Amino acid sequence: MKEMIGIIAAMQEEMEAIKIEMTEIEEIQHKDIIFYIGKLSDKNCILVKSGVGKVNAARITQLLIDKYLPKMIINVGSAGGLKDNVKCGDIIVGKELVQHDFDITAFGHEKGYITDLGKSFYSDNDLIEKAYKIITNISKQDYNVKIGKIASGDTFFTSMKKAEKLIKDFNSDCVEMEGAAIAQVCYLEETPFICIRSISDTPNENNNIEFDKYLKMASERCSKFVLEFVK
Repeated sequence: MKEMIGIIAAMQEEMEAIKIEMTEIEEIQHKDIIFYIGKLSDKNCILVKSGVGKVNAARITQLLIDKYLPKMIINVGSAGGLKDNVKCGDIIVGKELVQHDFDITAFGHEKGYITDLGKSFYSDNDLIEKAYKIITNISKQDYNVKIGKIASGDTFFTSMKKAEKLIKDFNSDCVEMEGAAIAQVCYLEETPFICIRSISDTPNENNNIEFDKYLKMASERCSKFVLEFVK
């Protein structure tokens, strides 16, 4: 089996932004899942849509690893910005990821702590170093790219108060619904992983409208960064 880079996106728009850049695409279906095998910047890649949420993301990650043994997995997609210096269209590369909705504080653990695994999952150090180099080398854009912390959970955040609590509890730069679940499976399977997210909205009580407006832009910016990354 040829060595491949695995790429997981949650939504159709996020996946299509990557797929349009691929060549020599072959579709392979497994039950309800379609894997797109092809080349991205002359690198062998396999792209798949997970669906939204942590369980969907974990299922696809395990399936991808079991069937294709990718040398690394990149999770791409949109996210909600949390901190004041994170704006729509910015890119956050997740060095650290947490599951903000995992809660066994009743047993004296911190919010987000998972039994036997700890509170945080980390992107592969070598992949983070590559991301730093890309950020340093890319020409100045009208948006920012930074290495940061991502919180994942099965909630689309609209509440500003809840967003402020995420910053307080986890010091997260952005929030989404899949990354930390993918990171957990990759950690358990010893597969190098990195999460790259572009900001589509910021919790403001009405950001579901903002999300629809900026999802395509966020997906395209994320795709451009991934293209540079796989080179």
